[in-house]
Amino acid sequence: MELTNFIHQSVSYMSSWALRCAAELEISDHIKAYGGPMPLHELARSILISTEKELMLESLMDLLVHQRVFAKCEAGYLLTPTSEVMLSEGANMGAFVRFVTESFPEQLFFTSKWFKDTGKSTVFQLAHNGKQAWEVLKEKPELGNLFNDAMASHSKESVRILVKRYPEIFDGINNLVDVGGGTGSTVKIIADSFPDLRCIAFDLPHVVDNSLNNDSISVIGGDMFDKIPPADAILLETILHDWSDEDCVKILKKCKEAIESTKENGKVIVVDMILDAEIDDDSKETETKLIYNLSMMSVFGGKERTKKEWHGLILGAGYSDYKIYPTRMPLYSVIELYS
Repeated sequence: MELTNFIHQSVSYMSSWALRCAAELEISDHIKAYGGPMPLHELARSILISTEKELMLESLMDLLVHQRVFAKCEAGYLLTPTSEVMLSEGANMGAFVRFVTESFPEQLFFTSKWFKDTGKSTVFQLAHNGKQAWEVLKEKPELGNLFNDAMASHSKESVRILVKRYPEIFDGINNLVDVGGGTGSTVKIIADSFPDLRCIAFDLPHVVDNSLNNDSISVIGGDMFDKIPPADAILLETILHDWSDEDCVKILKKCKEAIESTKENGKVIVVDMILDAEIDDDSKETETKLIYNLSMMSVFGGKERTKKEWHGLILGAGYSDYKIYPTRMPLYSVIELYS
């Protein structure tokens, strides 16, 4: 068993590449369009591959079926809840797997060197001649656009769950700013669910340049470290784990200024992970959180945080109180901060 586990860990990177391949070939969309169990030869024909490559396609699907990304019956392949999130008409999470397999692997080889290096603050910086991830994303528009698409697909799925499972959070709010809201596609889900709520997507100017405002959403460019537009509520959806404790305190203070300028009972809504599971817990959720924690440290210099660490950040930014909602989302928790 020990040798099997070791070998499995060594080759498990192939799972990410198999998922990326399925996303790039749009296999979920082809199965959806077929309208029922899709035989291998029909799948091969739909993605325009030659018959001699069907064996490799079958091997790819065998792995993804075993991992429950797809299902299989005698008649052919079927979608599962996992493969449905890759549908282009839905969350389109294929953009997420394309980004993480495109940008992260090359810098991971520098990790052991980074531990012995005294000059660079993150593994990413060591791999990119001292440049931070945000600089590289801005310098390389293709990679930056892929990052924005990945974060938008990820956020859409999270916000759909947030709206469905925590509707009470939006009670009594007249306007909301989504910090790091990209081009507004995510906050539009909130605006569509609560038509009386005025929503603002706030992000860096080069991110929002091609965005369009509409009757329910405004898109504003700026820097969250300088000033955040005033609102009854500020949404930080998977933002703070990108940043160090010091930077998180700065961001939270700017959020506090924004809600205090509008009304006394304003609040900040944080959607992020709480890393309180025991290391020997072998659940997939715990393992995913631990992987995320390592990724945030390696790429951005941020981290996932325990309840104790969240407590320190929130009080350190000057908030009087906060509430952690009972967990109703996969991986993420919801924390409300009160001025």
